[in-house]
Amino acid sequence: MIVVDSMKILIAEDVESNYLYLNAVLSKIKAEIVWAKNGLEAVDLFKKHQDFDLILMDLQMPEMNGYEATRIIKSINPSIPIIAQTAFAMAEDRAKALNAGCNEYLAKPIRSKDLLNLVEKFMHV
Repeated sequence: MIVVDSMKILIAEDVESNYLYLNAVLSKIKAEIVWAKNGLEAVDLFKKHQDFDLILMDLQMPEMNGYEATRIIKSINPSIPIIAQTAFAMAEDRAKALNAGCNEYLAKPIRSKDLLNLVEKFMHV
């Protein structure tokens, strides 16, 4: 198991039960978790606190979707790793997420092992 005390992860997710699941899985690595309930909030939080190490971005959210939020965040910091997470699992959805700037893509329901493997990949721990 990886343990990184200084890792800070932004979770952009409008469904509380999905956020709680992701938070529970990520509690295994002892990262600091910040929750944005929509894409607009994710962009605002990122603009104010650019010290995030990783972003988990739901693609279908109110106010601003994850595609647009990803484009804005990547325009501010192109090197921030963003993992798209969505219930849409079609090949074109994956391509659309990657084209928006996401580094990786997870289809819901997300398996804890897959999530932790991707976090480990991007955190180089």
